[in-house]
Amino acid sequence: MQYEDFVSSVQARGGRPRDETETLVHATLRVLAERLPAGEANDLRAQLPEDLKADLIPPEPEAQPFGPDEFARRVARMARLPEAEAREGMVAVLATTRDAVEPGEFDDVLSQLGEEFARLVSGTS
Repeated sequence: MQYEDFVSSVQARGGRPRDETETLVHATLRVLAERLPAGEANDLRAQLPEDLKADLIPPEPEAQPFGPDEFARRVARMARLPEAEAREGMVAVLATTRDAVEPGEFDDVLSQLGEEFARLVSGTS
């Protein structure tokens, strides 16, 4: 999937303006990099468009354990959006990521994130 297709898919799911959508994409992937072990982030990064790869470089070698609520708070802070909008955007980005990579790769990501994240993403098409 190309960068433009990725952003367009997130925008179609989230219904936000283009500039907000791009901000949400980058913020969500940066927070995802904080949440995933470095090896998993590297595997995921290898399958995403070039313009998104830098967002998935973990700031620390160890994954930070936090749930969906803290994930949404971090995305909101980074994207400078209300938390409810950040949560909707976060789910749209994760769902688009699921569609953009090999199924087994996204299953690996979800196994690292946990059941709460899997439930969030499973409700999206």
